[in-house]
Amino acid sequence: MTDRLPMFPLNTVLFPGVTVPLHVFEDRYRALMHHLLRLEDPAERLFGSVAIREGYEVGDHGAQSLYRIGVRLQLSEVEAHPDGTFDIVVVGRDRIRLDKLERGDLFPVGEVDELPEPDVKVPEALLDLARATFTAYRHVLSEISADPYRGSLPTDPTYLSWVLAACAPLPISERQQLLEAADAEERLTLVTDLLRSELQTMNVISSLPATEVARTRWSPN
Repeated sequence: MTDRLPMFPLNTVLFPGVTVPLHVFEDRYRALMHHLLRLEDPAERLFGSVAIREGYEVGDHGAQSLYRIGVRLQLSEVEAHPDGTFDIVVVGRDRIRLDKLERGDLFPVGEVDELPEPDVKVPEALLDLARATFTAYRHVLSEISADPYRGSLPTDPTYLSWVLAACAPLPISERQQLLEAADAEERLTLVTDLLRSELQTMNVISSLPATEVARTRWSPN
């Protein structure tokens, strides 16, 4: 089903089921926040986000190229500041495919299609391996940086795959691979392989993850 949705491109990849804080300061996205807050039903305060492949989040010609697969987000918390900026919290709802992006009068608007997550049976051995690999990664990372996750890992395979994808500090291209994975089994296999590769690198070079060096600094808009 094709739908029209306000869009907020970012220099990062977001995932369904995951809560993310954002700072909103650019005029077009301030206008988006005002638009959403005028909707009486909080469940209708929805917008989409896709990652920027090339370019930047700010400026009229910043984003030169966008990935097509992104996430529908729901605005869950808003704090407005006297200078007109906002601190918000959003929750990823589901995946979308961006078919067309229009600049719009006040903020970008996209034509999007839903990408439902297939319901698959994930082997227990893969679930155990994914959890064990991420636990090992958290242990190594905790010695040099902050723990990327708090609490117990989810038991639901699909939600587990999204959590591990969101927590793994990987380059945008690899995070996009995880978002575009066909189902939870493929995603868990991929994120486990990526984390094991990261662990091997960290065991050889005792420093921050290589991805921390490779990633470009980004702001929320």
